[in-house]
Amino acid sequence: MSAINTVAPPKQATEKKSVYIETFGCQMNKSDSEHMLGLLDDIGYSQIDDKNDADLMILNTCAIRENAEDKVFSYLGAWKKIKDRRPGTMIAVGGCVAQDEGTSLQRRVPYVDIVFGTHNLHRLPDLVLKARATKESVCEVFQELPEDLPEIPVIRQSAISAWVSIIYGCDYNCTYCIVPFVRGREKSREMDVIAKEIEGLGLGGYKEVTLLGQNVTAYGHDLDPKVHLGHLIERIGKIDQIKRIRFLTGHPRDLNPEIIDAVKNTESACEYFHLPIQSGDNRTLRRMARGYTVDFYKRCIDQIRTKMPNAAISTDIIVGFPGETEQEFMNSINLIEELQFDAANTAAYSPRPHTPAADWEGQLSQEEKFERLRFMNSVVTDVAHKINKRYIGRREQILVEGRSDRHPERFMGRTGTNKIVNFEGQESMIGQLVDVEITTANPWALRGKLPE
Repeated sequence: MSAINTVAPPKQATEKKSVYIETFGCQMNKSDSEHMLGLLDDIGYSQIDDKNDADLMILNTCAIRENAEDKVFSYLGAWKKIKDRRPGTMIAVGGCVAQDEGTSLQRRVPYVDIVFGTHNLHRLPDLVLKARATKESVCEVFQELPEDLPEIPVIRQSAISAWVSIIYGCDYNCTYCIVPFVRGREKSREMDVIAKEIEGLGLGGYKEVTLLGQNVTAYGHDLDPKVHLGHLIERIGKIDQIKRIRFLTGHPRDLNPEIIDAVKNTESACEYFHLPIQSGDNRTLRRMARGYTVDFYKRCIDQIRTKMPNAAISTDIIVGFPGETEQEFMNSINLIEELQFDAANTAAYSPRPHTPAADWEGQLSQEEKFERLRFMNSVVTDVAHKINKRYIGRREQILVEGRSDRHPERFMGRTGTNKIVNFEGQESMIGQLVDVEITTANPWALRGKLPE
């Protein structure tokens, strides 16, 4: 499922209509939403920012946690009121919840006009036109990705940084994770197709690309001949206009030394690794079916830091996995303090359908899970603050993304190690790489000034 920046000829002449998209979940979902906009542009839909004025409202959903799924139905209830006020307005639901629920979602919320899954995103224009023509609800969910995925147009939400999907799905079967069910098995895009897309982005003025995958470090194992993520990074590194290459999210077992070497030796590759561990306890990792031990993970981190001492490393950790003891939880806390993660996405375990762990005994109470989560977050924050303070007094090159959301008088950008930096600058700096002297730090961001 590759992407292009131009749009194909319209499928049919039609009056201009408007679409509003609300996106939940990961970067892959955000990338999917950009492709939805590209597809719908083909049939005359332009993006607007106010759902109350939209002819079509799309909810691009996430199913990774139970509360994310509950949020979907809360939003749809509110959207029904908009639809009731504006006859003719259509509601569509896509993404992982739609892939999982399919026709049952259609029965639960019959006022939804279109339900489509993660595997048939390319069919969205046809489904919209069908629902419009028949005035009846449409549900189409493919159980597997098509063998020959078509080119999909894209309307990107940034003119500076671009998401580029390089592999879809996941071949692991972690006992807590619904992703393989809703996203399917791994399927890599051809390197030449990816490189062509990114060359086009460079010519279009983009400075940064983020390579995406549910398991991005597995890229290329299913291609013939086989390649790996390191090969792709090296290939993209030869595109002069692209100044920064990032990638996420990977699996520790697939982070081979050649990938680390490619990051080290490719000037535009950012020294930033997001490598989920999920637990700092071996028994819990085994029950999660993660396929590695804590020592294995530590060796991965050691390989990175030996070759790139200043590399930033972030992770994902689940607390309150079924049967997790207090000591096993503390093993995760100890690991955070030992490995000194720059950041950690933490979450209380959430039982998901189609996963073995959802039916296991030893489910912890919500109170206990959230108490552990609060404590873990305090440790993560303390560690992140300690690391960020090391940046004070240093000069860092940042890619300026725009004005700060919280402080519009300031500008913000990111370092190669993915640190947010706020500073006083000029509008002309947006999209440019500039040097900033770091003056203060908090756990979540840095503050800086332009060198005198």
